[in-house]
Amino acid sequence: MDDGMKQFQKILIEHETQAEQLFLAKHQLVENDRVRNGNREALTSLRKIARTTKTSVPSPFESMMKEIGGAQSRPLVKEVCPTCGNHDSNERTWMMFPGTDVFARIPFHAAHTILEKDQEQLDFDSRRLQSTMKEKSLVLSETGALADKICPGVLKSLVTLTDKPK
Repeated sequence: MDDGMKQFQKILIEHETQAEQLFLAKHQLVENDRVRNGNREALTSLRKIARTTKTSVPSPFESMMKEIGGAQSRPLVKEVCPTCGNHDSNERTWMMFPGTDVFARIPFHAAHTILEKDQEQLDFDSRRLQSTMKEKSLVLSETGALADKICPGVLKSLVTLTDKPK
């Protein structure tokens, strides 16, 4: 093979590698969204069981003021879980652990805490995958691999968009 053909083959391999990484990131993002939706549904179900919403739980100060009437010794500030509210946090709840087929009865508070931490991790992973997809799309666009489908200038302007905080 001559040098021109080898150069073309090398460029083609780089394009295919970048495109494959882009498709893998997109597939992983779809899978993360499925798991995130399942976690969101589970957390909503737990909130319905506890009869709370994200904003319906009183602040620790309000709880303390309502309980001052008793002569018992109590802590000055009672921590109130925003998901549990006044629900018995030791009540056992069935939960299937992520990534396994194992069901277990664990305390209500532990179940929603596990789900909330999972949700935070999945949100972080999704943001990372979205930035990876933007980066790979921009690299492919700059090399001209997508020029026949999308103008490189348009793709670059879409990829470099950022949200402005309010």
